[in-house]
Amino acid sequence: MITIKNVTLRRSAKVLLEGATVTLNPGEKVGLVGRNGAGKSSLFALLNGNLQEDSGEFYIPTQWRMGQVAQDMPETEQSATEFVIEGDTVLNDARAEVAAAEATEDGERLGNAYMALYDAGEHDAQSRAQALILGLGFKTTELDNPVNSFSGGWRMRLQLARALMCPSDLLLLDEPTNHLDLDALVWLEAWLKRYEGTMVVISHDREFLDAVTNVTLHIDAGKLVRYGGNYSKFEDMRAEQMELQQNAFAKQQDKIAHLQKFIARFKAKASKAKQAQSRVKALDRMEKIAPLLADADFSFEFKEPANLPNPMLSMQGVSVGYPAPADAPAGTPPTVIVQNVSRSVLAGQRIGILGANGQGKSTLVKTIARDLKAIGGDMTEGKGLNIGYFAQQELDVLHPADNPLQHMIDLCKKLTADGKLAGQATREQDLRSFLGQFNFGGDMVKQAVGSMSGGEKARLVLCMLVWQRPNLLLMDEPTNHLDLATREALSMALNEFEGTVMLVSHDRALLRAVCDEFWMVSRGGVEPFDGDLDDYQRYLLDEGKRLRAEAVAAANAAALKPVVVVAAPKDDAQLRKDINEKKRPLKKEFDGVEKSMATLESEKTALHDKLATPLAPADIAEAGKRLKAVEDELAALELRWLELTEAMDAIEAAMA
Repeated sequence: MITIKNVTLRRSAKVLLEGATVTLNPGEKVGLVGRNGAGKSSLFALLNGNLQEDSGEFYIPTQWRMGQVAQDMPETEQSATEFVIEGDTVLNDARAEVAAAEATEDGERLGNAYMALYDAGEHDAQSRAQALILGLGFKTTELDNPVNSFSGGWRMRLQLARALMCPSDLLLLDEPTNHLDLDALVWLEAWLKRYEGTMVVISHDREFLDAVTNVTLHIDAGKLVRYGGNYSKFEDMRAEQMELQQNAFAKQQDKIAHLQKFIARFKAKASKAKQAQSRVKALDRMEKIAPLLADADFSFEFKEPANLPNPMLSMQGVSVGYPAPADAPAGTPPTVIVQNVSRSVLAGQRIGILGANGQGKSTLVKTIARDLKAIGGDMTEGKGLNIGYFAQQELDVLHPADNPLQHMIDLCKKLTADGKLAGQATREQDLRSFLGQFNFGGDMVKQAVGSMSGGEKARLVLCMLVWQRPNLLLMDEPTNHLDLATREALSMALNEFEGTVMLVSHDRALLRAVCDEFWMVSRGGVEPFDGDLDDYQRYLLDEGKRLRAEAVAAANAAALKPVVVVAAPKDDAQLRKDINEKKRPLKKEFDGVEKSMATLESEKTALHDKLATPLAPADIAEAGKRLKAVEDELAALELRWLELTEAMDAIEAAMA
């Protein structure tokens, strides 16, 4: 177990933990929560050995293996699959030992090395790594792409897959959902529920915490308090505890006031002096209950839109996607992602946009936001439509060297030039006051944005969005860098907003709170989704399996290039004869593969039995080498077996 006893932890002069005591038992799934700056990441640094306690006792079993997500951006030409496999430290060590043993003439060492390599999972390392990569939203065609070919967010997904690949007794996850969309998040939840070790996770996604944790650690005012239960249970217990503390404090204040009143009234009277003195001592001995200092709430609101056109937007037969690259040959057609969209957006609607990764959610939103031109069809905007757009990469368009005040001044100039200023006050003092509503007060209005946290940057983007007084809000993953308090504030503001909201988010709590209808972007189209988010989670898991199966089948069919013949109608007997004729060479190879697989399986069983008995070192080495060769041959034959099965099925389907 992990033991923290009377630990004090400092970062420079700041005391983050003081006298903290807690025990974490093996197999517990722990959510670590607390306001920003409370010390969550510092506690992680203590757990992983990057930070030492200033006083007290900290113990973690020395034999425990640790897995955690590297925070650096990987730079390598390795394939995605090989990069993730390298996350398996046990396998890496076993591979290194085999290489070292092969350089010697020590047969016993070589035999033991091959057995360790098998135990480390060499035979299924590639399939395990690729299952993680695909689960986190990559396509099968990307498995062998170099890591450097992916964007930053996708590379961080590979870092997460690498951490999950590592065999561990303790898994540390710091905001693992930040770079995920909803389908990858649902998959990750399912994976973590099956994880057998101890896990500590920092997250601002309450539904994710509820799904994967059974213990909550709360850091507050330098104290570490353990609660049994997930985040929702913690909130209930915390609220009850706060109410009890506030009631106890109020009662104690009444008692103190009564004692002080008695002392003040009678301390000068000789007949009451002893009683007054005893009350002074009672007051001194009293253990004072601290007043409740709740975290300051953050709240904001969207101003009433200047007008509400209805419908806001009408789409008829619209196709969205990307134009051909500038350097493409003349006549290259655009890439269509979603087509034939015929839907209207009405005043006051709250629309959640759902869809598996890569189906076109963000492309649709970008087109509505005018960042992309529609490839086809008619888009008609209502008169006076004023769009407020929060893009996934919105933080990237902030200027690192500029401060919040300068961003607001530049926004005023831009809207004035575009003729879109909706009567907002533009004096510097007015802008300062408005920034103050989003916790940019004092010196922060002059602080360079580049030195701010992701959460502070996201708050600035929200501030700029609110100031524009939009009547249609398009929000694409707005919560990626927001803490729980700001997410709650955003949820309340969106619920009170009088305009229309279209929301893409992996934060299910936000979707549940804000949206009253859903659009599904799937298989190249957009349709209403009639179920709730629980139905959608089940759909995502099923859809992920279907897409991966289709991709594998397509890849196998393309590799074999079966000849498809469109024949005239025939009677059943003749059709069956023709199908069998087409399949004959494949069937012959298929039977040979099955026979070879059976032979190798028998040899594999015999080798396992042999290695389970006492052997001479040379025999161990020889058996270990042969076992690895047999497993490699089996893996290749199994792949060929699947390819032949797919090819014969394709012939059946084509000629039926």
